[in-house]
Amino acid sequence: MSEQVSKVEKKRISILGCGWLGFSLAKRLLSSGITSVVKGSTTSEHKLDQFAAAGIEGYLLPLNPEAGLNAGISEPFFESDIIVISIPPRMSQNVAGNYAAQMRMVAEAIRKSPVKEVVFVSSTGVYRDLSQRAVESDVQLPEHSAQPEMVAAENAISALRPEKAITVLRLSGLLGYNRIPGKYVKGQKDLTTGDIPVNYIHRDDAVGIIQAIIQQGIQNEILNITAPFHPTRAEVYVDSCSQFGWEAPTFKIPEQRPAFKLISGDKFSKTYQYEFKYPDPLLFHYQLEDL
Repeated sequence: MSEQVSKVEKKRISILGCGWLGFSLAKRLLSSGITSVVKGSTTSEHKLDQFAAAGIEGYLLPLNPEAGLNAGISEPFFESDIIVISIPPRMSQNVAGNYAAQMRMVAEAIRKSPVKEVVFVSSTGVYRDLSQRAVESDVQLPEHSAQPEMVAAENAISALRPEKAITVLRLSGLLGYNRIPGKYVKGQKDLTTGDIPVNYIHRDDAVGIIQAIIQQGIQNEILNITAPFHPTRAEVYVDSCSQFGWEAPTFKIPEQRPAFKLISGDKFSKTYQYEFKYPDPLLFHYQLEDL
């Protein structure tokens, strides 16, 4: 047995937000042998049977800052050694300030719990489109960000240091399986963003990276998580459409190139050992049905 695996064997892991990413992570952790107990939270009661079938302890746990957490459910959920927070803010549907308030409530629950290590899943959407390479130190405060509330949420969780070890992962656009980029643009005409670089990460790699971080140890870092290669949107859209026989979008050259960002993953690669399964978004695995 390796030393890295023994670090987390038998530890309890809770996943707050056991959705498209979190459920896949939970199944991977259970099959990896590094833990025997994985807890997953959801706001959809019908998912509890799915969790149970996969061997995940399910918790129906709404995050309503006004009502607060149901102690009878939240206390056993947070009775863990490691917690992964994987709750997308859905900014377009979110009441301003609600997501940050949710994370402050979660941070208080973690502060009172035996949890020692936290992985907070954030987004590279925090970076502004400045037509340059984006590194972690570019955004530290909400006022520096394209998504101020996400950074406020990051900071609410990071404020648990030094009592808790916190790693913030800023994930690029999550793709793979039934999340297919061409699906969202098929048949569209005269797109003007065809020559700007993409920042994507395949779900299998996102899951693998979180597992690697848990095994290798939380490092109290903010890390960009992105596939190492950045082809253009046109290349990715056309290629993924061709895989499924969809009409590819068309592109035109704009009078002025749209602003963009190119996410740097260098800090992660220097901090942890991980070999990408899908380093190139042009080679991502897709299928119409999810697994």
